[in-house]
Amino acid sequence: MFRKILVANRGEIAVRVIRAARSLGVKTVAVYSDADRDALFVRMADEAVRLGPAPAAESYLRQDLIVDVCLQTGADAVHPGYGFLSENAAFARRLASAGITFIGPSPEAMERLGDKVSARKAAVEAGVPVSPGSEGALPDATEAARVAAGVGYPVMLKAAAGGGGIGMRVVADEAGMADAFEGARSTAEAAFGVPDVFLEKFIERPRHIEVQVIGDHHGNVVHLGERECSIQRRHQKLVEEAPSPALTDQERQDIGAKAVALAKAGGYTNAGTLEFLYEDGAFYFNEMNTRLQVEHPVTEMVTGIDLAAWQIRVAAGEPLGFTQDDIELRGHAIELRINAEDPAKDLLPSPGRVAAWSPPAGPGVRVDHGLVQGWTVPAVYDSMVAKVIAHGADRDEAVRRLEDALSEMRLVGFPTNVPVHKAILADEAFRAGDLTTRFLEERNILEQVAGSGVDRSEARRVAAIVAALDHPALGGLRILHHRQTSVVETRGVVEMRPVTRDPRPHEAQVVKR
Repeated sequence: MFRKILVANRGEIAVRVIRAARSLGVKTVAVYSDADRDALFVRMADEAVRLGPAPAAESYLRQDLIVDVCLQTGADAVHPGYGFLSENAAFARRLASAGITFIGPSPEAMERLGDKVSARKAAVEAGVPVSPGSEGALPDATEAARVAAGVGYPVMLKAAAGGGGIGMRVVADEAGMADAFEGARSTAEAAFGVPDVFLEKFIERPRHIEVQVIGDHHGNVVHLGERECSIQRRHQKLVEEAPSPALTDQERQDIGAKAVALAKAGGYTNAGTLEFLYEDGAFYFNEMNTRLQVEHPVTEMVTGIDLAAWQIRVAAGEPLGFTQDDIELRGHAIELRINAEDPAKDLLPSPGRVAAWSPPAGPGVRVDHGLVQGWTVPAVYDSMVAKVIAHGADRDEAVRRLEDALSEMRLVGFPTNVPVHKAILADEAFRAGDLTTRFLEERNILEQVAGSGVDRSEARRVAAIVAALDHPALGGLRILHHRQTSVVETRGVVEMRPVTRDPRPHEAQVVKR
């Protein structure tokens, strides 16, 4: 086992990895930017070392600094989390040359399966279905138009090194190909340093199904079932669940076996996820994420397997402590990504100071976060600040527990997308498990939230907590009494007024100084 692990990430995933290492008796080193100096993960690690200014290019992406910190602190392994350097083969090689273990797949497997073009080729060779498209990167728009004519419009242009929807272009007909192709290439080069673009048939209303795999260095590869991640906005997942409400047991076994076959063919070790598009009973391989996913908690909750801890154990050379026959999916789990985004402003990022934070609890509820009261959420990183996960005996119970958790959760200081999640959970199609990647648009979820106005009960709770903290947002108000109050709006002014039959302790009466 490792002596000390450096966590080359931030936020909730850094907290998650630190806890996993602690459970194995391994010490940790946090690295942080100036924006994260007071963050929770910095406080939790055994050691913490500053990398540099807030921009990721000057801190979390500085491979040289991270290697130097490993050598200075004696860290013999690095866990990259997700994002940043987690799928960077050059970084893994750089660590290896310094005698430091990268907790993830080998650089070769990362290149083979992380690149979309080479992964697509590997999938075909392994007998895993792919959607019709080009055999490799396309040299120009003319060749792209020729391939598209054979596949049939509409088609999707994708960046070979892409992720998160960056570089994707839907092309409806030949007339739009030239502009779309050049746009996709330039975006890909700017974002990933690689301009290569390939083409696939565009599937208009698929479900997003992904399979979690993990492999060791002893030839064992196991899948841990699938996750449904169809509810997305701009190719960014919002809600994830396990298992998918759409698959039969036979489909589940079939796609799991195919995922294992592809991982084995690619020489894959450690945790990884194979993403598929699913429509009308057919699966099409989309891509592989050669890292731990944001949504890994739902798999952990239905299998009972600590993926982050097993990442560390596998990287240390241990064989998997379970076989495929040992994997049993128990109940249902759903995860909601809580983002610092303002529903009233088309979900624009809305970072700010954490004035108050009280995570929900209760049976089957888990919250992964990196929040601490008084810390300011940086504007320079991803907007996700927490994940609320609920597990139940079945999907209905998981949904009910999520609704209770959202009602109980208190996060004050900036807008979040919680109203969006409440609307999703209440939607009839969601309740029925009728999901596609176009769910938000087809169900008009964002329009519903934008038109719903102020949630009076939430406004009451927020105002009371902010008042109790003597926050300057209330313009010089102070707490007078903490039980019997409510909030009313008069000509745009929020006032606290006493009520007699609302003795909830989270409310406060305030008066002018």
